[in-house]
Amino acid sequence: MRQPSVNRARVATVSLALVVAAGAAACGPKDNDAKGAGGDSKPRKGGTLTVLNANPQEDFDPARLYTSGGGNVPSLVFRTLTTRNRENGAAGAKVVPDLATDTGRPNKDATVWTYTLKKGLKYEDGTPITSADIKYGIERSFAAELSGGAPYLRDWLIGGADYQGPYKDKKGLDSIETPDDLTLVFHLNKPEGEFPYLATQTQFTPVPKAKDNGTKYEEHPISSGPYKVVKNENDGERLILERNTHWSASTDDERKAYPDKIDVRSGLDSSVINQRLSASQGADASAVTTDTNLGPAELAKVTGDKELASRVGTGHFGYTNYIAFNPKVKPFDDPKVRQAISYAIDRTSVINAAGGSSLAEAATTYLPNQKSFGYTPYDHFPAGASGNPAKAKELLKEAGHQNGLTVTLTHSNDKDFETSPEIATAIQDALKKAGITVKLQGLESNDYKDKIHGAKTEPGFFLAHWGADWPSGGPFLAPIFDGRQIVKDGANFNTGFLDDKAVNTEIDAINKLTDLDEAAQRWGALDKKTGEQALTVPLFHPVYKRLYGKDIKNIVISDWTGVLDISQVAVK
Repeated sequence: MRQPSVNRARVATVSLALVVAAGAAACGPKDNDAKGAGGDSKPRKGGTLTVLNANPQEDFDPARLYTSGGGNVPSLVFRTLTTRNRENGAAGAKVVPDLATDTGRPNKDATVWTYTLKKGLKYEDGTPITSADIKYGIERSFAAELSGGAPYLRDWLIGGADYQGPYKDKKGLDSIETPDDLTLVFHLNKPEGEFPYLATQTQFTPVPKAKDNGTKYEEHPISSGPYKVVKNENDGERLILERNTHWSASTDDERKAYPDKIDVRSGLDSSVINQRLSASQGADASAVTTDTNLGPAELAKVTGDKELASRVGTGHFGYTNYIAFNPKVKPFDDPKVRQAISYAIDRTSVINAAGGSSLAEAATTYLPNQKSFGYTPYDHFPAGASGNPAKAKELLKEAGHQNGLTVTLTHSNDKDFETSPEIATAIQDALKKAGITVKLQGLESNDYKDKIHGAKTEPGFFLAHWGADWPSGGPFLAPIFDGRQIVKDGANFNTGFLDDKAVNTEIDAINKLTDLDEAAQRWGALDKKTGEQALTVPLFHPVYKRLYGKDIKNIVISDWTGVLDISQVAVK
């Protein structure tokens, strides 16, 4: 899945993913209290918030967006049944009610979920929001012309696999019942204890059928949130949002909606964004970014400037960068070869290549090191900070490669400090000490993604990453290690082609749990168990460092997204 910086929240599948240190709370400049920047004054309503981004907010239709927790800019316009808790650090990894009165009421085996809407909910035109509107909003996300959103509903809802959307099938999905204007009942084809997390996705946004104009809906989607779209230029390159006067804070405990207006300007170079935020002149003094990190050189400059350093928000997101092996390709079919590479990795050099310890944290577990994921510490192939080439050579000898071996590492040519040439070169240098010669195969972005996600084209040894659609072990482990999710013709993310009955059975058992704390413990134990097979080598979890303007107040950065939440921001 993609990082929270991008519009659709997925980096590997349709793209996303990475981690944070155990117990580390995402935080703002100091203690991240309600004052944020700007002295002792409390946040007040009014003013214009400017958002400076590199990536345009494309496909601004709730059916087409793929976000984590409803996204950042989208969640200002689109409310959903549930949403992420807008709090700092670990508290922000919880799911809370949004349009609904609670996070959902499951039946005994979590195959039926019932929701009741709050009373008094209205669209931007003053008409009431009904359960039928949410049902319709979900159904339209199945239409081929509105594809791109999270794929879970197609898999989870009874009849979802064959449903073609309301434009072709006006009958709708029988598995979503609306017995009255305030009630929704979802019937699933398997137990899913984490349905409340899924209900944060924008596909659960209400859409009035009478106002739906298909692919043009994104130009002016009907708002259920605190802001409405008054301008959308060049497919999200310029978005202007103004207050939805029919939104009521009495029905919304999460969004503060301090600014009167939000001006989103995209298509900017990342260095320009950071320069403008640094200078903080004019409108840029009341500006933030939702997708641009500080780079290593910029961070060094900021660190040496006390005023700038006070305007850096630091956050962590559930995301892991790692090496992936294809055990169908020699010599990676031999577990000892995979283990040898695991021992040989120099994580210090990898972290330096990723921008340094301020921007990356070493990982030895596949799951991010946050409680909500079920983080369980383990290091099956301890390489220390700089690798264990002696142990690697020993394993290679046992595998019949006493004279070393030569392998090819596939990576992306993107300068993303994740799967890029810098990381690949650091791995190449470390493995050389263990007698492994690494040839580098750099591919352009689209070629790289097509190659590593094709079951027939997947290389034996490559860089990958994965991020969480929500803060739980489920959407982290299942796509990568559930054998039933191996896709032979299409985008495949089970890169190790693991199809272990015990693993599949445990995934099903955990999915039945509605006690998310108990589920987290089980996900952590499963991560430790699958890690023994050395199908991946976890490398690091990213740390997000982002500047904001000098007049920005009320900085909130949760462990759900790892980035500043603009629904909480006030301007001076």
